Amino acid sequence: MSGRRRGPETGRALDRRIFALAWPALGALVAEPLFVLVDSAVVGRLGTPELAGLTLASTVLVTLVAIFVFLAYATTAAVARRIGAGDEKGALALGIDGVWLALILGVAISALALALAPSAVALLGASDVVAPHAIAYVRWSAPGIPGMLVVLAATGALRGLQDTRTPFVVAVAGAITNAVLCVTFVYGFGMGIAGSGLSTAVAQIGMGLTLGVVLVRGARARGVSLRPHPGGILANFRSGLPLLVRTLTLRAAIMVTVVVATSLGDNALAAHQIVNAMWNLVAFVLDALAIAAQALIGHGLGAGDRERVRAITRRTLWWGTLAGAGIGALVAAGGWLIAPLFTPDPAVRRAAALALLITGLLTPIAGWVFVLDGVLIGAGDGRYLAWAGVITLIAYVPLALAVRAWAPEGAVGLAWLWLSFAGGFMLARALTTGLRARGTRWMVLGA
Repeated sequence: MSGRRRGPETGRALDRRIFALAWPALGALVAEPLFVLVDSAVVGRLGTPELAGLTLASTVLVTLVAIFVFLAYATTAAVARRIGAGDEKGALALGIDGVWLALILGVAISALALALAPSAVALLGASDVVAPHAIAYVRWSAPGIPGMLVVLAATGALRGLQDTRTPFVVAVAGAITNAVLCVTFVYGFGMGIAGSGLSTAVAQIGMGLTLGVVLVRGARARGVSLRPHPGGILANFRSGLPLLVRTLTLRAAIMVTVVVATSLGDNALAAHQIVNAMWNLVAFVLDALAIAAQALIGHGLGAGDRERVRAITRRTLWWGTLAGAGIGALVAAGGWLIAPLFTPDPAVRRAAALALLITGLLTPIAGWVFVLDGVLIGAGDGRYLAWAGVITLIAYVPLALAVRAWAPEGAVGLAWLWLSFAGGFMLARALTTGLRARGTRWMVLGA
């Protein structure tokens, strides 16, 4: 019996199943950083202060949203387990409660962003020239935060249901809408960087409404109540708390990186936005395999199939590392061609190209890390990931502070900063998650 079950879940058959989920997830994930890339390209033509302002503003905005990424990850794992155990109605109920939680958190975070934008930008060390642009972007994009969080929750539920195509279609439509509106508002209406923030808000609200409708229709078709259940909402929040801690450590590392980039001068800060936008794009590309791992690992554990879980882990890690090497080579070699797309400033171009060379060479480590994260998240091993996040943050901070203390301003300093982040920080993550994955304590079977 076990031999018959292993056969279809190994080798090429397993690869086909992985990529059947990964390719649509890839499209949806890539569409998200395209928001930042389009904003960076459009705003970069306004000038270096505007591009530097976008660096700080997008850091604030993404941090406020990304700390609640558990709305997607925890929901994917929980819904996939229920589906693996044959409880489709229970899986959809979890998804609906997740959307309600996203709406509640989104309204609160949106109000917080509007009120604290100046303080947050000042905390990041913005110069007097850069600060007004950063504040404008945060305030104009803040109304879209509820939509962003609903997108996370609804996408997580659909992934757990083994549907990565619907989020892909919606994400592509949202990215196209954002691109058109960004150019229209920034240049057509003369709104400057504020227009870029407004286009992001409008696109994200539209995406949230669309995915919410899809999930609601699925719930109604199966007789699942749409009313908020306080107990279910609270349970979703509790289950996501460890991942919230883990995400806070990741965002803290990114915030430290931005603070150090700010200390390296406005040119380095503007170049950091280009490198960071490309890093996010690469990360989301590699995360497609992590998403597939989340859904398949959760389903396998829910079905009680430990052997399949091991096979999925091995294959996704192989593909993640290989993809990291290939994509990294393209980034490393293409930095001098990528940088001019974002800015006409020669100093910013040089700094960005050198840092892209560093990050490209180190991307295979990221491919390994992102897939391992997906495996452990799919297993619901959030508590370990939270502790691992704290350890890796503690390991990274001295490296970043050393760059701030001793690295020169400009291109060389930015290169050292990205060596510390893409090298030191990611290596620490690889070690902590790799040690966990070698054992079996994370393989808890059942719904």
